[in-house]
Amino acid sequence: MVSKERLSSGMEELVAIGPKLTGSEGQMRFIGYVKDRIAEMGFPVCSDPFYFDYWRDTAHELAFEGEDGFVPVEVSSVHPYSGETPPEGVTAPMIYLNKVDRLVKAQGRIVVFKVEDLSSVHSELAFDRRGAYPEDTVMPAFYNGPVATAMVKCLAEGVLKLTGCVAAVFVWDGIPDAAVEGQYMPFIQDYLGLPVLWVNATQGAGLIAAAKEGRTARLVLTADKRPMTYTESFYSIIPGSDGKECVIINTHTDGPNAIEENGALALLELMDGLRGVTPRRTHIFVFTTGHFRLPVFRDIRTGSFQSASKWMAKHRNLWDGAKNHLKCVANLAIEHLGCMEWAVVDGEYVPTGKPDVEMVYTGNAFMDRLYLDTVREHRSVTRSITLKGHNLLHFGEGQNFFTMGIPGICLVPGPYYLCVESPGMEHEKFDLELMAQQTETFRRLMEKLEETPTEELGRSEGYSIIEARSVSGGENFGLAHLAGKTRVAKLIKKLT
Repeated sequence: MVSKERLSSGMEELVAIGPKLTGSEGQMRFIGYVKDRIAEMGFPVCSDPFYFDYWRDTAHELAFEGEDGFVPVEVSSVHPYSGETPPEGVTAPMIYLNKVDRLVKAQGRIVVFKVEDLSSVHSELAFDRRGAYPEDTVMPAFYNGPVATAMVKCLAEGVLKLTGCVAAVFVWDGIPDAAVEGQYMPFIQDYLGLPVLWVNATQGAGLIAAAKEGRTARLVLTADKRPMTYTESFYSIIPGSDGKECVIINTHTDGPNAIEENGALALLELMDGLRGVTPRRTHIFVFTTGHFRLPVFRDIRTGSFQSASKWMAKHRNLWDGAKNHLKCVANLAIEHLGCMEWAVVDGEYVPTGKPDVEMVYTGNAFMDRLYLDTVREHRSVTRSITLKGHNLLHFGEGQNFFTMGIPGICLVPGPYYLCVESPGMEHEKFDLELMAQQTETFRRLMEKLEETPTEELGRSEGYSIIEARSVSGGENFGLAHLAGKTRVAKLIKKLT
């Protein structure tokens, strides 16, 4: 049975270790902890070593020229893998980049750029609803917040480097200051080669005013850069009696806080339940590295860019069913357990007292029914919404299995604080009972998958495109919904 005591002890270990960013000492300590737990159960562990160029900020500072000297600006976070300055920093005139034509004037300057909250993008552009429990569970009508905003608004940031600017400051706009503190964002871009800092809206107001006047600023961002830094993915195989089929259960081991990377603790509980048992199908538990360094730890040969892609490309014999290879008939991906909801209410970032809405990707209709039925059986603390992969988006480490046709059930909640690096490791936003019930759900799912014939499991259904059932309780989304919104939409409506 799932042990709340072990889960609680594991969370305490996560908090004590601190951030576990890819290749960091913290991640290696956590990997050692997980591998030791697996060894205590008597299961084997196989490792895949990786070496990459590690980057981690060591110091930062920001100030601009005022009437009586330089005015310090509080930095909310550092853009990871952005770039670095000399120890003394860079001093240069600022330019407020509010129009595209100002790009040509940025050379030799420190660019100040406002990143507005992604408040006008329909959630249905990213999500397509399958079901929910309780049935009235909904997501916000607009997909926003720090994680979504940084991911979308910073996709073209490489353009800044082409302008010849010497550094940049991104100013959060439309999100409370408390919600952006410590955000380790964005983490999906490659090394930028341009030092970038984040500041909140309050600090940014004075900075923007000074930038509009072309005042001088001093920006410091130093970093520890280590080529050929070691990290590893690892996995454990529990052989089944049939020797032909397998179920793969996966997560990642890296992240900035205790909630982002706690999926490994759930996997340990599931493995513990298999001690002394020979399952019908082989069970493979996979713990990947690189979730927070995706530009390096991805292999598009397996259809997507999550860190599981490297493991899948390296170990096709464990899942693709070719020749004498094992065939993976189902995937369970587990991330971010125990998340309580913090939301912006009347302009304040506050706890709501509710569990955060669980985003759960289910690969086909059968897997969706299986998940929702299992949740109904025993969950007292939940707000779950099940999703299809949509518009080529499928968040979390289950995406590669989905794109390769393997039906899955993938838990990937996305609270505002998911990527926050903080002294308390966001543990105050965690609920042990919720984590225990989520883990128990997946324990029951493992049992049910063992009893289910392969033909009933089927294949993943693939991505839905444009058309989507509403996740926010409103009208369904599609071409008809877009009609009248834009000239292009009107044209599409005429043509169809």
